[in-house]
Amino acid sequence: MLGKVKLKIKKGDSVTVIAGNDKGKKGRVLEVLTGKGRAIVEGVNMVSKHTKPTSKLPQGGIIKQEAATNISNLMVNDSNGRPTRVGRRMGEKGKLVRYAKTTGEEIK
Repeated sequence: MLGKVKLKIKKGDSVTVIAGNDKGKKGRVLEVLTGKGRAIVEGVNMVSKHTKPTSKLPQGGIIKQEAATNISNLMVNDSNGRPTRVGRRMGEKGKLVRYAKTTGEEIK
């Protein structure tokens, strides 16, 4: 769907939801689905999944889990924990690094 697009969000980033039902919530990115332009964020966009009994879950029942959120609804947090835009520039070792536009600090 998106083809070759460089996303500004990576697995492990701390992000804030800027649109949708979970607006204002913060969480850590668990997974990025690059082909679909979506990400799974810890504690955000929770859905109920009905499961049959298995060896892992002998009881079965309804499980709450995170569903994918569109990347356009997420914003990376800077070192102060505030949402920021992400830029790219050459780092010290000649590699492109991401940096927070608000503080100018490199995003690890």
